[in-house]
Amino acid sequence: MTSVKEQEAIRKLMDFLQEWDSAHKVARSHILNNFIKSNDGKTEPELELEFAQGASLFLARLTAWLRMTYMYSTCLNKLLKSIGIFLSAASGRRYLIEFLEIGGVLILLEILGLNRLKEEDKRECVKLLQLVANAGRKYKELICESYGVRSLTNFLATSNSAEAQEDVQVLLDSLGRGNPKYQNQVYKGLIAVLPCACPRAQQLALQTLVVMQDVVGEAPAVLVEPVLGTLCSVHLDVQYEAIQLLKALMARQVRPALLKALVALLTPPREKAFTFCDETAKDPTTLCPREPMLVYIQQAAAAKAIGVLAKESAEVAEELIQLKVVHGLMVAVGNLDHAASQRHASISLEYFVRTFPFVEECVKAVLGHTLFQCFLDSPETWYTKMDPVKAEELVSNIVDSPRDVARMQSAEG
Repeated sequence: MTSVKEQEAIRKLMDFLQEWDSAHKVARSHILNNFIKSNDGKTEPELELEFAQGASLFLARLTAWLRMTYMYSTCLNKLLKSIGIFLSAASGRRYLIEFLEIGGVLILLEILGLNRLKEEDKRECVKLLQLVANAGRKYKELICESYGVRSLTNFLATSNSAEAQEDVQVLLDSLGRGNPKYQNQVYKGLIAVLPCACPRAQQLALQTLVVMQDVVGEAPAVLVEPVLGTLCSVHLDVQYEAIQLLKALMARQVRPALLKALVALLTPPREKAFTFCDETAKDPTTLCPREPMLVYIQQAAAAKAIGVLAKESAEVAEELIQLKVVHGLMVAVGNLDHAASQRHASISLEYFVRTFPFVEECVKAVLGHTLFQCFLDSPETWYTKMDPVKAEELVSNIVDSPRDVARMQSAEG
């Protein structure tokens, strides 16, 4: 027989559940507020004690209401936080299983795709999904089997909340670890984020790809274009993360394709290099400075990346020379329309000049003794003294011919 104390606890539970069942939205919102304040951080035994061993009865009501109302944002944030108290409860694995049995993962993923819902509500969904993923490999697989990677990467690319995006990054990183069946799916999902218009999403995707590279091993060839595409970004933090990923990829089979494409970015088509501002387009008589297109931003970033990669590995530096990088860097140095291209290309070119006598000979022949000495003395600023004639000579240079490379190889040998 149950004791008087136990009977009283059961009566209170039944009264509470009856109050919930008969309450409308405002009253339920108040109940949720009280529940969150009183139970946040509690363990499974503590929740069971609070609910007279019937906590699952309240969780079932929460999940049922979520299933019926999530599309209309009815107390959604409080509802998700309340469910989170159950899912995060220590020793509360059965709460997680009960939530999953009613299709909880699918509901959370669907919420992420609803445009009319608030970012803060979607962030709570991501937090709940993280709790699911933290439960182990089979739960990570469940999220991925439910098209979770697509939903999460879409949300990462379109979210307006930096905090929510960071939460998504943590979750995707979790899904990419200890989940061999779906780690490549996560990796490719992150690659799909790179062409998006959100710099923060690009940065976070690149960071996660770097971390995942050792787990995944070889990188697919489809990675080349989107990664190099991020070098167009005007945001230096995105460029930085892209270069970090390029460094990680130098040990992979995709290296030759990446280096070839990087060198090609140093010589963009000149006729496509500029765009006029809107005022000029509307009125040709309006004086308005030309703005460099993304190809010049990409040229400058490629020149910077080439210097970083060459300094990391002598083998990579020699491969770049075979790909005619010296010619490309000199073209970029001669780009009077974009100082950043000149600066980064000059700094990278200095490394090749000081490392390979053949390159020093070729560059000195093009620049002439006086300008070459200025270059060596101050590679970061010397190009400001360059006149248009000399710049054109650099752009038109023909170093790196097969004969020149052969000379370099014989000299090095």
